[in-house]
Amino acid sequence: MSAQPNPTGTSGTYTGASTDAPHIEPSVGTLLKQLMREVPALLTNEIALAKSEMRENMQQTKAGMASVATGGAVLMGGFVMLLLAGVYALSNVVAPWLAALIVGAVATLIGFAMVQAGKKKLQSESLRPDRTIGSLRRDKDTIRGRTP
Repeated sequence: MSAQPNPTGTSGTYTGASTDAPHIEPSVGTLLKQLMREVPALLTNEIALAKSEMRENMQQTKAGMASVATGGAVLMGGFVMLLLAGVYALSNVVAPWLAALIVGAVATLIGFAMVQAGKKKLQSESLRPDRTIGSLRRDKDTIRGRTP
C-alpha cells in the first residue's frame, strides 16, 4: 500500500481509512460462503459434544451395572441367610434360627435397595444426550432466525 497525500492538509500520510465509513451489508454470496465455512465446524463441534456426552453416559451405565452387580451379590447373601434360617427353624425351634432370619431379612432388604438404585441409573432417560439435543435445537432456531 503506498502512502497518499493527506487531503486534510496536515502533515503525515493518508491511508484511506475512515472511522466514519458507513457499514456495508455483506452480499448473499459472501453470506453463503461464510455459511459453508461455518456449518462443517458447527457439525464437528456437535459431534464432539455428542461423543463426550455418550462417553459420560457410558460411565454412568458402568456405575449402574456395578451397583446392580453388587446389589445382586448382597441379595444373594441375604437369600442364603434366609435359607440358613429355614434350616435352623426346621432343626432347632430355638433362638439361633430367629437370629439368622433377622440377619437374612436385613441383608435382603439392603440388596433389594441397591438393585433398585442401580436400575434407576440404567433408565433410558439418563442415557439420552440431552445437552447435544438442546444444542442442536438452539442451532436450528438460530439458523431459522437469521434466514428469512
